[in-house]
Amino acid sequence: MEIPEFTTQILIFLFFTALTAGFLDTLAGGGGLLTVPALFLAGIPPLAVLGTNKLQSSMGTATATLMMFKNKKVTWKEIRGLMLFAFLGSATGAWMVQFINTDMLSFVIPIVLLVIALYFLISPTPKEDGEEKISHTKFRNFVVPLIGSYDGIFGPGTGSFFALAGVSLRGKDLISATILAKTLNFATNTAALTVFLLTGKIAWVAGLTMIVGQGI
Repeated sequence: MEIPEFTTQILIFLFFTALTAGFLDTLAGGGGLLTVPALFLAGIPPLAVLGTNKLQSSMGTATATLMMFKNKKVTWKEIRGLMLFAFLGSATGAWMVQFINTDMLSFVIPIVLLVIALYFLISPTPKEDGEEKISHTKFRNFVVPLIGSYDGIFGPGTGSFFALAGVSLRGKDLISATILAKTLNFATNTAALTVFLLTGKIAWVAGLTMIVGQGI
């Protein structure tokens, strides 16, 4: 896999894209809708785009998760089981995507990006009715790994999907669901990043540049 050399202008572009995406991710999620196209525009191959996106977004979700624990917005006892299932789902998805033809990925990724962007533009705000439509066990065993596997395969919008699931299926208010989503998204990012590191699908210069923006 050949990684292109990056000009100073491209690295500055990637830095500010990651800065903006990190801000959006901390609030509500969806930063990947900015970072994935930016990495494609930088000329990075499809699998390396996904891997590099995991590298830089892991910093953003790690920072957000650390702040949630530091400010006691969430407890380890409450979240550890959900994080484990999110991790396992994402690791499975990231492993599966390694076997997809890169030409197909180049075709599919922009389409998925467009569909997800349109979904977030036109979808109604979920109602905070406080009704638990599924149990915690079903949510942990099925919904969390399913969203996690999506993050391992692709990624953008995962934090928002976790938050929407928390509101619509577990009856949480949007703020609580978003806090929960940050920790789960950190678990999925870490799992996928581990797989991409093992397979060598990372554009390090681009990823490290974007990490700085995400951390800020």
